[in-house]
Amino acid sequence: MSELKTNKISTNDQNNVAIDNALNLKNVTTTQRDALSSPQAGDTVYNSTTGTIDFYNGTAWFATSDNTFLFNASSLVIAGGGGGGGPSGNSSGNGGGGAGGYRNSYASETSGGSSSTESVLPTLKFTSITVTVGGGGSGGGGSTNGAGSNSVFSTITSLGGGYGSNGGAANTGNWGSGGGAGIYLSVNSGAAGTAGQGSRGGSSNQGSTATRVGGGGGGAGQVGGNGQASIAGGPGGNGLASSITGSSVTRAGGGGGAGRTNSASGGTGGGGNSASGGNQGSNGTVNTGSGGGANGGNSAGQSPGGGGSGLVVIRWATADATIGATRTGLTDGGVQTDGSDSYIVFTAGTGTITFS
Repeated sequence: MSELKTNKISTNDQNNVAIDNALNLKNVTTTQRDALSSPQAGDTVYNSTTGTIDFYNGTAWFATSDNTFLFNASSLVIAGGGGGGGPSGNSSGNGGGGAGGYRNSYASETSGGSSSTESVLPTLKFTSITVTVGGGGSGGGGSTNGAGSNSVFSTITSLGGGYGSNGGAANTGNWGSGGGAGIYLSVNSGAAGTAGQGSRGGSSNQGSTATRVGGGGGGAGQVGGNGQASIAGGPGGNGLASSITGSSVTRAGGGGGAGRTNSASGGTGGGGNSASGGNQGSNGTVNTGSGGGANGGNSAGQSPGGGGSGLVVIRWATADATIGATRTGLTDGGVQTDGSDSYIVFTAGTGTITFS
């Protein structure tokens, strides 16, 4: 039997019952509520899981409002960029690295592959949320370490960028943006990117054995350029701009493709420039998820650039939530404000965060 205890109950001048102290309902989690024995129609509890007052209608439990612990968080999640392709044996035309996957839910800004803005993420307070910042792939590293690593915010995963080809067909796989194709004995097409995250890499080309050129890596906002026979390697595809941190910043450019004597620029947003001969291909810029520039030549040991590391940015209305101070395993720049919003930028690591 239920028991009601209070210090004082009295009537007011309208003949209604007045209770001096606040009425404290039974406090249960959703699991505990559902396990209550023989609930009756009209039974009412406070659900500490959802922050709602729930009642039983004789058949099922219903909340009197939406989950009060939910708030909307916008995010920009960029994976690590792929490394550029480098010489292997007699190959001379090598592909630029593809940019990491680019997923954006802030305002009406564009996501990768020039797709529409994603929906903001309903985020639950007092719950551990995973954040991972993907690293860039190694230049000329092949399938194991040439691709960029994924970045994660809660249920959002951006895929690592594809690595540039070492003188042959493009390296296919599930990439944010695809790496550029290389060439040795035949012309090849660039690797595809993932819809909503990035773009395709460019194709290779040749005018003669001495002028084989690789395609540029795909960028978040543009496909990688095709190699131009006897002229230059394909430029990296351009990245995309976001103002989630208050000012517009372009990120996630593709790396430039290269030939034995020809090079190309990386895409806007941090894509690495390619190089020819004994020169060093440029790395993708850190924390942009950009692809590395290829190196064109015909002997092993000439260095392409590595992919740039990724980034995770979270933005929310300051009045809605506060992020927890403990963010073990992650590197960030602290909470910043822009107008009525707060945001935080994660630049390395993996760990969990909580909001309250």
